Amino acid sequence: MKKSTFAQRAIFMCIVVLAVSLFASCGSTPFTGRRQLLLVPNQQILALSAEQYNQFISTATVVTGTPDAEMVQRIGTRIAAAVETFYRNNGLESELRNFDWSFRLVNDPSVNAFALPGGKVVIFTGLLPVTQTEEALAVVVGHEIGHIIAHHASERVSQQLALQGVSAIGGALLGSSTRAQIGMAVFGLGAQYGVMLPFSRQQELEADEIGLIVMALAGYDPRVAIPFWTRMSQMGSGGNIPAFLSTHPTDAQRIAHIEQIMPRVLEFYAGAGVINPTTAPIQTGVAIPQTTQQAGTSPEWSF
Repeated sequence: MKKSTFAQRAIFMCIVVLAVSLFASCGSTPFTGRRQLLLVPNQQILALSAEQYNQFISTATVVTGTPDAEMVQRIGTRIAAAVETFYRNNGLESELRNFDWSFRLVNDPSVNAFALPGGKVVIFTGLLPVTQTEEALAVVVGHEIGHIIAHHASERVSQQLALQGVSAIGGALLGSSTRAQIGMAVFGLGAQYGVMLPFSRQQELEADEIGLIVMALAGYDPRVAIPFWTRMSQMGSGGNIPAFLSTHPTDAQRIAHIEQIMPRVLEFYAGAGVINPTTAPIQTGVAIPQTTQQAGTSPEWSF
């Protein structure tokens, strides 16, 4: 009886400690202000990201010196510059500390793209016939940068570690390699293309929102997003699902969300090619809808 009481108290104390740790580790995403759980030091996430990215690039067929490769680089550089300007003007430079932006085009027929923490964005050549224009490709690059600056990868690993901590009352986590657990939780360690585990539907909608804002700040017209996502949905309607969409919201939900936030997003679009050096904090104030629905175009999309 005494052993049982002691065990119950120990479990209770572990849960309390864990709860306090989770509360103390909360952050918030830029632009939307959504609260999120961030348990892992950013430096650790960045180190693992660089490791995974270098492994992928070493085996991929990277396209260089072509108009398409230069376009990818140009889009990424412009949007990254707009992000840095916004963060600097709002005293948030530390958020981008140790970022090493990289925008690569990879020769692969998959309709796909992915991002890794620290500013790594990869576009597959199979996506270009769908984007068709530089501004539509900026929708994808902005979306990926949205995942990066919203710390979605760190949030995912924190959620995984929190679940492991609750289920094992902290024992398993403390008794094994944190680095290995982070690698498994975020990057999947061997998952296709080395991409992290799927983002939630909420994170995808949030990346849409942030991505549209940052592309607008960079001088890309965000209104091209709706025809682009319409083309993507048409690709999925015949059963040939682009990998990019495996974890994404339903087409109707995504487009409705974009239409809802577009008037606010357009406030930051100063014209084609014009960088908006706004000094004002940006929050759309639009709630990110949460859903348990499967993606309308596919249950398998991944970007």
